[in-house]
Amino acid sequence: MDSDEMVPEHTQIEVEDLDEKYPNRPHNRGPTLPFHDLYLNLFDPLSDIRKKPKGGSSLARRKAGPNGKSAASLNPYELRRDIIARFISRWRKEVGDDIYPAFRLILPDKDRDRPMYGIKEKVIGKMLVKIMKINKESEDASNLLNWKLPGVSAARMAGDFAGRCHDVLSKRPMRTEPGDLSIEDVNKKLDELSAASKEDQQIHILSDFYRHMNPDELTWLIRIILRQMKVGATERTLFHVWHPDAENLYSISSSLRRVCWELHDPNIRLDAEDRGIGLMQCFQPQLAQFQMQSFDKMVSRMRPTEDDPVFWIEEKMDGERMQLHMAPDSTIPGGRRFRFWSRKAKEYTYLYGNGVYDDKGALTRHLDQAFAEGVQSLILDGEMVTWDPKEDAPVPFGTLKTAALAEQRNPFSDGPRPLFRVFDILYLNGADLTKYTLRDRRKALERAIKPIHRRFEILEYHEATNVADIEKCLRTVVAEASEGLVLKNPRSPYRLNERHDDWMKVKPEYMTEFGESLDLIVIGGYYGSGHRGGNLASFLCGLRVDDQHASQGTDPMKCWSFCKVGGGFTAADYQEIRHHTDGKWHEWDAKKPPAGLIELAGGEAQHERPDTWIRPSDSVVLCVKAASVSVSDQFRLGLTLRFPRFKKLRKDKNWKSALSIQEFLDLKSNAEQEHREKEFSVDNSRKQKRVKRTANKPLTIAGYDEHAEAQYSGPSGHIFDHLNFFVMTESITPEKKTKVELEQLIKANGGKIFQTNTAAEDTICVADRRTIKVASIQKSGQANIIRPSWLIDCVQQNEKDAGLPDLLLPFEPRHLFFGLEGYEEEIKSNIDRFSDSYARDITVDELREIMDRMPVSDDPTQRAPTYQSAHKIEAHIQGKIDAGYAVPRGWLFRDLKFFFLAKQANKVSDETDTNDLPYTAGADDVRVVLARNTALFGGASIVASLNAGTATHVLIDTAQTSSADIRALRQSISTQSGPKIPHLGFLYRDKLRGSQDRV
Repeated sequence: MDSDEMVPEHTQIEVEDLDEKYPNRPHNRGPTLPFHDLYLNLFDPLSDIRKKPKGGSSLARRKAGPNGKSAASLNPYELRRDIIARFISRWRKEVGDDIYPAFRLILPDKDRDRPMYGIKEKVIGKMLVKIMKINKESEDASNLLNWKLPGVSAARMAGDFAGRCHDVLSKRPMRTEPGDLSIEDVNKKLDELSAASKEDQQIHILSDFYRHMNPDELTWLIRIILRQMKVGATERTLFHVWHPDAENLYSISSSLRRVCWELHDPNIRLDAEDRGIGLMQCFQPQLAQFQMQSFDKMVSRMRPTEDDPVFWIEEKMDGERMQLHMAPDSTIPGGRRFRFWSRKAKEYTYLYGNGVYDDKGALTRHLDQAFAEGVQSLILDGEMVTWDPKEDAPVPFGTLKTAALAEQRNPFSDGPRPLFRVFDILYLNGADLTKYTLRDRRKALERAIKPIHRRFEILEYHEATNVADIEKCLRTVVAEASEGLVLKNPRSPYRLNERHDDWMKVKPEYMTEFGESLDLIVIGGYYGSGHRGGNLASFLCGLRVDDQHASQGTDPMKCWSFCKVGGGFTAADYQEIRHHTDGKWHEWDAKKPPAGLIELAGGEAQHERPDTWIRPSDSVVLCVKAASVSVSDQFRLGLTLRFPRFKKLRKDKNWKSALSIQEFLDLKSNAEQEHREKEFSVDNSRKQKRVKRTANKPLTIAGYDEHAEAQYSGPSGHIFDHLNFFVMTESITPEKKTKVELEQLIKANGGKIFQTNTAAEDTICVADRRTIKVASIQKSGQANIIRPSWLIDCVQQNEKDAGLPDLLLPFEPRHLFFGLEGYEEEIKSNIDRFSDSYARDITVDELREIMDRMPVSDDPTQRAPTYQSAHKIEAHIQGKIDAGYAVPRGWLFRDLKFFFLAKQANKVSDETDTNDLPYTAGADDVRVVLARNTALFGGASIVASLNAGTATHVLIDTAQTSSADIRALRQSISTQSGPKIPHLGFLYRDKLRGSQDRV
């Protein structure tokens, strides 16, 4: 029986389509083998090899003789090949040449034709409890649901979920003998399970398996579902036994189906043209080699020559590796089809788009002009990252899918978006470029695509020749909190599905310059999985709550959660920690946490909740090294260590001498003030041969380098002279600035920076969001907290008032993040009832907001102040002038009397009381209204007639007044008697440039 019937319905590929796509695919002549044959003749024998000690028997070797080998004399690799070869040989003999049904179960993580099941250990455990009707409070139920924790009788299986399942299933088997399901039957049911979306459907399918399989079969089935086989043989070994070209074909196609169907005869080799990558076929990309022990060794692996010693340095992006394929397709609007695959061969075309007019494409809709003329088809290799256009910076990994979905919904938003950074081109207009050098491929890439800013860009590289160049780039990476670097040999070809020295990654967390030692108390533990199962594999470390952070009645042993440490331990380290803490651990009860001793972040959410906890007095102190300090809401302090690693056990310290909260904050503050240039060195402290340890060095805080080269280039002056500031956070509105940038702004304008609010008198606290320190100041009521917008407003207003004395702006309610009691009411006097500042020139956006907030009356005559109101304002201003204040610059029309000559204006009689006229008299033309309001704002009076020489200026609207009327007006004015003859001007002539005439 062949595999036609096993094609999942969701793929909608009929047998005829398969025959057309794979015309030479094999067809089995017999039914597939029973499922139990897989574990009896393949899985279990391969697993047994892992458990045997390395090295063969010398006696068995002698018995084999000089001309042959016995099974006992084979090395482990040869044994594995022998087991696999025997299984494949039996399949060919009894079933046929189509081994795809078996390979789908042997290599489930390589099967891209079956979707994910959507269930993991926790869900499977709950389902098995229901299927076997186990009491939820029983030990077996607890062992399944808490599989990482050691149990009473199942401690050996802790961390091995399938092993735990076998332990429980063996007590309640429906069958003790191997079941009757074939490999074909299992594949059909797994297809149903992958298509099931509801729990009751999934339970029904698992129940069917339970009835037809014994515990051993079910255990391997669970491993297949989880795609965690761990049989001791890789796909490379299986592929080599199946066909000599199998690995090569999988590397260029990522298709298990193709490997099985196109290479069913080991005597027929791949043609040369079939060995290269193909368009619209997902390939396995080249990977970067892990970092070596020294930069010198890494440089030598770049294989420099005398004529060409150059290697390239690229930034290691914190995103998802992605390959983009583009091919001409007349059925797609725009004529080009796109497809995207991740490093794991998962297709993401649905997310990023299949064409330039795909409304659901988060990326391709922006690529219409991204390719040079003549480019028809290509394959690009790069990194898909999340980019924040507001910050103009990448967003940490983990938000990519969310950003892509948001971009699908609204492509015009200014929120985070996908950005494809391309670093290689492997195929262009029908030509496979993988055999060309990286330097030549780069030239082809730069000619083939036209970057789209912050959508589709080429990743930049730096040419280097020595270790110093690496160090320089790495300093930049650390300063910008980037992922790391990748060194590349520009003379190298592209190596499919290979981790090679031609590409090598460098991460800052490996460098001792950025990792300093802190002595932290252990307050919790987390159980591991796999070979660490059943034992505590990582630890929750805390900071002692000191007097400055303790409330009345706080236990002196109380600690705040600070970081989780799981790296750097050897087996001996774990053993020593167990020796000191054995019998002192307590299971963490989420309903009754030890709140008096341990305080986690998140309140009731209990972020980073450990599996077990320990009293600080019973615990040990770990010396921990880290890359830097970073902000995190997952730990109680609001800060944590980035890439923490264990260095050694501090036997000379106990909980009383472990690091406290204030000691850490002081250490952080010192690091912000003092930075010492240090040479890079690779951390070799965890190598098997221990080296002499160096003394502790000041902690380096990422992003708080006070002595870093200033990047500030804005206004400078003395507006903040003699003022002290404590900047606690970055600026969020009206413009985003980092904490360092704000401090540079202050120092450039005369201010002094302190790292606490008590270091100097009258320190102004600045913050734009609530952090631990901000909340502490609020709670204590120590000081007002001002937003960074006040700093920016002061500098901007001072720049506008150039030439005038430096004057600080009074605080406005919008500047206040937190105010002491009554302070907000006090500063309200600095703005009017519409929140318009009396002292600051507002922006256009602010004016719009103010006007939007103004109430609108239905009565046209009430929509603006009356002349009577204007006179009151004039009287108020005049009183200020009489008291010695300067005349406002806007009052340039003071003591002038304007008469407007317009058709509607001329209808106003002499008897009209101008005090009752609104500014925006509805009868007048809007241009005249605007001119009148401008005149009134400048301090002028409006007269209703020219009788008795009352006007000092006559303003004529030429759009409403004829030349004859103007001549008549001139003649009338010339005959009048009075103290002054008015000036004559025109409104809106020559684009508002008035023309004055003296009559």
